[in-house]
This record gives sequence, structure tokens and C-alpha cells, in this order.
Amino acid sequence: MIKVLLVDDEPDYSATLAKRLAKRDILAEAAGSGPAALARLEVGDIDVVVLDVKMPDMDGIETLRRIKESHPLVEVIMLSGHADMETAVRGLETGAFDYLMKPMRFEDLLYKIEDAHEKKAGHEKKISARREGSDTGAGR
Repeated sequence: MIKVLLVDDEPDYSATLAKRLAKRDILAEAAGSGPAALARLEVGDIDVVVLDVKMPDMDGIETLRRIKESHPLVEVIMLSGHADMETAVRGLETGAFDYLMKPMRFEDLLYKIEDAHEKKAGHEKKISARREGSDTGAGR
């Protein structure tokens, strides 16, 4: 099961999105701010973060930067209600998996989440294979 963290300062939006994702067998939790998201990520087990760009306290780009520093395998999909190509480019350069404009079609977000999860799983598989390879080669 894919585990998603929805980071948005609009709780109604996050709650609605979480319910829709649950109908597709995706477990979604909400965090209302960048600091709350970072705290939740410390617990572990999140595959994909869906992150709003415009938030008070800590904006999406700073939150993204901190997520990638401490949890580089977690994939992040940026969302913005404001058409701002500069922010989209900065997000992608900082390590975002992709960038979508609000309002987006739910199916588009769903496909992005599935693709991001596949990418994360692929990285984890490579890391695991390398570890297993180095463990078997260590005794030689």
C-alpha cells in the first residue's frame, strides 16, 4: 500500500483528498505545515509527499529542501494554485518528483503518486541489492 503525506494549510482540502485516495487503497495522512510534515516524516513509512507551495511559516520550497536533506528517497509532488514557472523550476531543481497546478484532475495526481512510488521502490531495491552484494563480498 502506498503511504502519502498531504501537506497543505487548508485542512478541508487535505481531508477531501485523503478520502478520495483511500478509495483507491492509498493511505493518506495530512500535515498542516512544513514543520508538521518534517516531524511526521521522522516517524518513517511515508512513500510520497504531496506538498503545497504556498504555506505560512515555511513555504513548500524550503520544506522540500529539508525533506530531501533528511529523507532523500521520499518522493515529493509539488502543488500550487498559482501559475509560477519559476517556483516550479526551483522545485524540480531542488528534487521534486513533479509539479502540478491546482485545481488538477484527481486522476492526474493519482498517476503521479503511483509513478513517484514506483521510483522510490526502484531506488530502495537498488540500495538493498547493493547492500546484499557488499555483505556477501565482505567475507572474501
